[in-house]
Amino acid sequence: MTGESRRPSVRIFRTEEWRCYRELRLRALLDSPDAFGSTWAAESERPDAAWLQRLESGVASRGDQPLVAELDGARVGLAWGRVDESDPAVAHLYQMWVAPEARGCGAGKLLVERVIEWARAAGFARLVLAVSIGNGPAERLYERAGFRFFGEPLAGRPGSDLLEREMQLELRDDGQRA
Repeated sequence: MTGESRRPSVRIFRTEEWRCYRELRLRALLDSPDAFGSTWAAESERPDAAWLQRLESGVASRGDQPLVAELDGARVGLAWGRVDESDPAVAHLYQMWVAPEARGCGAGKLLVERVIEWARAAGFARLVLAVSIGNGPAERLYERAGFRFFGEPLAGRPGSDLLEREMQLELRDDGQRA
């Protein structure tokens, strides 16, 4: 680019973009395998119909917020906000990832902000996420957005020696869901 800064944008995935969603999700799992509760091996075995169904149900649900980040016309990141079915006052941030070539341009910040906006508008009391211990860039991103660590370190996904910590952002002072 000639002198202009690269500005990312974030929007909700469209159902027909399930192939793009699959590509980004699998790329994220290859790039940052220690950052997720699933693995590339497990996810890559999913049939096309499962990817379509996952995105279709997410887009149609008021309890989900599947997001894609774009930069210079390319899809470079994703995040997924989802209600906690065991505690409807809590939402979770999952699948947060930005492609290496787009890191540092603000796409991660926009994805997190958009999930926070969605969670606040829906009236959730808290937004919770898990971050792998030692993932300094992710920890700093979440801390700048207002998230704070809580609880003790937990084992990550089965078969991994990694530990993770939960972080939460209080969205309402009274702790009640609207």
